Amino acid sequence: MPEFPEIWSYLARDPLIWLTATLIAYVIGDTLFRAAGRRPFANPVLIAVILLAVLLRVTQTPYAIYFEGAQFVHFMLGPATVALAVPLHANLARVRKSALPLLAALLAGSLTAMLSAVGLGWALGIRGEVLLSLVPKSATAPVALGISENIGGSPTLTAVLVITTGIIGAIVVTPLLNLLRIRDWRARGFAVGVAAHGIGTARAFQVNETAGAFAGIGMGLNAMLTAILAPIVVRLLF
Repeated sequence: MPEFPEIWSYLARDPLIWLTATLIAYVIGDTLFRAAGRRPFANPVLIAVILLAVLLRVTQTPYAIYFEGAQFVHFMLGPATVALAVPLHANLARVRKSALPLLAALLAGSLTAMLSAVGLGWALGIRGEVLLSLVPKSATAPVALGISENIGGSPTLTAVLVITTGIIGAIVVTPLLNLLRIRDWRARGFAVGVAAHGIGTARAFQVNETAGAFAGIGMGLNAMLTAILAPIVVRLLF
């Protein structure tokens, strides 16, 4: 009778098993999130990442094999990013009324996200490719990976940083904005969309529909602005 490692080695080569594992991990994360009363610390993406990391570690499966199977999820990030035009169109009239404050917040948030990451990394002694990988960490993943590759960073490392940024943002955004006594759902949503891209936007939708819509707008606009500003920031600082 074949040993389990031999059976697993055979099964792990099937891409479908990793796509299935990813979906199951997220379902478990979402179930625990609901059971916890939708508390931010029980973020479903964070739980799914932990479960998948443990599974890969236990089975000694290289990330490249996992990604080969789960790349359909990665592919869907592209259409999901394009779909951000929907909340922008639906709220176009409200965006026009607040155009100047939104643009000011967008510019300030985008620059702060890049410069603070680079400044902190430099202060901690990080240099070269790793430091460059930090620059687009607040942009949505499909855009951030392209930016990272273009400016000389590591797209793989940037992907990790993007996910980490989104998870942290989704966890801290609600208590932080409550502490700051920010009541305007447009401002709350836009801030989290600029700072924590898709994962933060998902959290904003869970809290309030208007916040979610403006988070999607902030996420989309920040992706475009980061793509423009990141090469300029790198030229000026490096």
